[in-house]
Amino acid sequence: MEQTVPKMLRKVATDYPEIAAQRSKNKAGVFEPVLYRELYDLALDFGAALLELGVKRGEPIGLIADNRKEWLQADMGIMAIGAVDVPRGCDATVQDLEAILSFVECRFCIAENISQVNKIVSIHDKLPSLETLITFDSCKPEDITAADAAGIKIISFENMIKNGQTWRLNNKNVVEAELEKGQWDDLAAIIFTSGTTGTPKGVELTHGNFLTQLDELPERIILNPGDNALCILPVWHVFERECEYVIMIQASTICYSKPIGSILLADFLKVNPALMPAVPRVFESIYDGILRKMRKTGGIVYTLFSFFTNAAIIHSRMHRKMFNQNPCFTRYYTLAWWILFIIPWAILWPLKLLGNLLVFRKIKAMLGTNFRAAVAGGGAYPHNIDEFFWSIGVNVVEGYGLTETAPVISVRPISAPVFGNVGSPIRGVKARIVNPEDGYVLKRGQFGAIQIKGGTVMRGYYKRPDLTEKVMTVDGWFDTGDLGMMTIHDEIVIKGRKKDTIVLRGGENVEPVPIELKLAESRYVKTAVVVGQDQRYLGALILVDEEEVKNYAAENGIQYESYETLLESEEIQKLYESEINNLINPKTGFKMFERVNKFSLITKPFEVGVELSAKQEIMRYRLTEIYKQQIEVMFKDEE
Repeated sequence: MEQTVPKMLRKVATDYPEIAAQRSKNKAGVFEPVLYRELYDLALDFGAALLELGVKRGEPIGLIADNRKEWLQADMGIMAIGAVDVPRGCDATVQDLEAILSFVECRFCIAENISQVNKIVSIHDKLPSLETLITFDSCKPEDITAADAAGIKIISFENMIKNGQTWRLNNKNVVEAELEKGQWDDLAAIIFTSGTTGTPKGVELTHGNFLTQLDELPERIILNPGDNALCILPVWHVFERECEYVIMIQASTICYSKPIGSILLADFLKVNPALMPAVPRVFESIYDGILRKMRKTGGIVYTLFSFFTNAAIIHSRMHRKMFNQNPCFTRYYTLAWWILFIIPWAILWPLKLLGNLLVFRKIKAMLGTNFRAAVAGGGAYPHNIDEFFWSIGVNVVEGYGLTETAPVISVRPISAPVFGNVGSPIRGVKARIVNPEDGYVLKRGQFGAIQIKGGTVMRGYYKRPDLTEKVMTVDGWFDTGDLGMMTIHDEIVIKGRKKDTIVLRGGENVEPVPIELKLAESRYVKTAVVVGQDQRYLGALILVDEEEVKNYAAENGIQYESYETLLESEEIQKLYESEINNLINPKTGFKMFERVNKFSLITKPFEVGVELSAKQEIMRYRLTEIYKQQIEVMFKDEE
């Protein structure tokens, strides 16, 4: 195994120089290739230009951009000279950028376009270290007057490449020598898991963290040299980043698209991919699109679709039990299932084949003729979506990980997936389940907290040893904050999370505490608890202030029979809706996905030992049990 990520690229470029590393669309919408030898040279050229500017080994460089071919080229160039990228997407707020760039004290920062330049320049007084901005999209002279006035130099990526080429001619093998110095334990990236609405946590990831995963992942996520992989996620998220490394180490091709239905389906036919990594929401959107189309068509077509889909789902359920493709926590009862299901399984088999011939084949044709599998990560993969695609013969394998584990802990293998879990830990990674209260290691099949140890675990939180200490045990295990169980084959089944961070289906990380604190500013709210793990949007349990609500009713002449009926009244429901919308919005510093879409009013005060810990902290996993019914009502539109 190579010692750094750029050294891995060098090896692939040496072995497969003429295979396309990247394909991206030009202005005409045609996919144009960048060969592996070209990608490697572009990385060295960019690294050379950074050396010319005075970038030092270990120096952090901001990288504010979304997924595009230049991102990988710049990132490889940064790492090639031993510098460290600090990535964030274009959706980052000004507050996010101020918190991140000032915290790491970047002298140099890459900004995708003029919009990102303007954000950064607007806070230049908060970024005294910032000297130079490098832009992927060229800026017009009139666009950079504010940057000039702030004393910030603007250089285009195109000019950086030209400067680097000239510098390499005049400084033979200097960049190559810097690349050669790179070591396994060198810092590669600092990825922030939260912005100004939560405690900024910069996850320090080394080259070894990324490369540990590449030992076994190619055996589970199988590609061939020259295979196309359709990439649609923001690469500053570590899931997409590692997916691209998995693609690269197998000399396959990264093809850039967008998670927009019409664009994505058109690109499937253009590039005929073998693989697509995506967050669960993408697969959910595909599923919803198929159902909408079938319902709209109606008639015999919809009837046949429903009949064959239901038959395929029932057949697949029996098949998984008979062939041991479900999670097992004790022992298999294969013979019993064969005796019970052999006749109905045999009867449904021709129906499933017919369904494939008449219905499912047309759905799969939308994915091209070379499609092998998709990888779902960045959030929980909904059970009904998993079952649908499994039943119609579209292989979607779910993976599990966190930014702190760079990110892959486990993933179902494409060649032999087991339903309803996220696979066993990859080589170089160990997992265990412990009691959340006392840390005692539990047996297989017992429910508890998931802890991880191995080569993918982060070096720590940047400049925050106090936060690092909180998530690492004395014997070196990382506490994921997730809850789950392990099967007899060490496969991990996720059951929830005990840590505060909420991950939506689109992969967005939400810190609930700042939202809750903001909601509590309302005089009608005693306490708020934000929920929404694995959902499309956020909801909130609102502990109401009885006195204030009754005062509001009296002031506004609202008549009611009981306190409960008052809370259910249209006037009070609209009051809380207005309060929430006024407190949680972009003007108050929150992102669009941090909006609270649904709420449920509750009246029972929280008690120590029930909803609260001895330290008076909210025990979220307890609340999801106590208020399970109210939470289900909030998200019933999700079903």
